Amino acid sequence: SYAYNGNRVLNNINLKIRKGENLAIVGHVGCGKSTLVNLLPRMINPNEGEVFIDGIDVRKIPLQTLRKNIGFVPQEIYLFSTSIQENIRFGREDATEEEVLEAALISRLCNDLNELPDGYNTLLGERGVNLSGGQKQRVAIARGIILKPKILVLDDALSSVDADTEREILEGLKGVMRERTSIIISHRISAIKDSDRIIVIENGSIVEEGNHAGLLRMNGIYARMYKKQQLEREIEEN
Repeated sequence: SYAYNGNRVLNNINLKIRKGENLAIVGHVGCGKSTLVNLLPRMINPNEGEVFIDGIDVRKIPLQTLRKNIGFVPQEIYLFSTSIQENIRFGREDATEEEVLEAALISRLCNDLNELPDGYNTLLGERGVNLSGGQKQRVAIARGIILKPKILVLDDALSSVDADTEREILEGLKGVMRERTSIIISHRISAIKDSDRIIVIENGSIVEEGNHAGLLRMNGIYARMYKKQQLEREIEEN
């Protein structure tokens, strides 16, 4: 459980994620999704209970070791006033140019190179001011991929890209996620419907759990979210 200033945000969450599993987390804004994943790299610590990786309390794992093994792409992306290439290499300065290109290909950042004056060597303004929101997210995804982490966390990391680019990125990520444990938070069900397991959080608690087909059969919160998004997409296409 976790509380901010006495307000409980996570309520007796009991969740086990298998090694190599692709887990998705959905829920309405403010339900506790980001708080839950922030416990993993110890951005915060639970007020009650423990978080374990391979049976070891994360508080007993040296912070540098813990975070080196978690590729975390947060909602709030911080980019440095250096080149795009150096921003991707952040956390793995020994990465080769080939690895940078591979990460940029998977994140589909490569699609935007023609728009950038010096390609990967384009210098960024403060906090990446000269990139769009979607481009910033793709730099951050490439940064997470290049770490080759054992655990990959994407916290609403596709919210600023269009639906077509989202599909391309997810297709590219399949190979990356097949080799490691991955957790994806997304408001778009299209981004997570192929996940091994999906949990729905409401008011800080897990209220539904299953795969896409199973959750649709439940006809609960997840099914209502999916139907609403399908309707919105049909309206946009027409």
